[in-house]
Amino acid sequence: MCDAKGHMRHAVDLSRQKMDEGCGGPFGAIIVCNGEVIAEGWNNVTSQNDPTAHAEVSAIRAACAKLGTFNLSGCEIYTSCEPCPMCLSAIYWARLDKIYYANGAKMLLPSDLMISFCMMRWQSRSKIVHCQLCMSICPKRAKCLPPGMPKPTRSNIETV
Repeated sequence: MCDAKGHMRHAVDLSRQKMDEGCGGPFGAIIVCNGEVIAEGWNNVTSQNDPTAHAEVSAIRAACAKLGTFNLSGCEIYTSCEPCPMCLSAIYWARLDKIYYANGAKMLLPSDLMISFCMMRWQSRSKIVHCQLCMSICPKRAKCLPPGMPKPTRSNIETV
């Protein structure tokens, strides 16, 4: 059984390993239920010619197949990078309880809007957890939110 930092290290190590093996970009994700890793996923976009083969989506597919359900309530996802909107939507629909991520999207994309969008809490189903291993949340990003979208606050974003 691992703690949050151990699971995060697993996701980050997986991302490097699969990138070195030529599978795709440097992205890895694991899904944990009751402290046990039940699925792994990594970026296979270029190796499978599939633009949806992101690490988070691959991990969700593997977890759903293993458990025989699309409902991953009670599980958490650990990912090497802040999820993109597509992955965040898949996490939402899979009903994962928490999202832990290492690198912020700002390191990859210049869009503060995307970062703000990804940091929203989804109807109290998922709690987003930003790992201390990476950059801290920047308050200025909240200014980029579209009208009507809630600003990230301490109540919906947790740092470990």
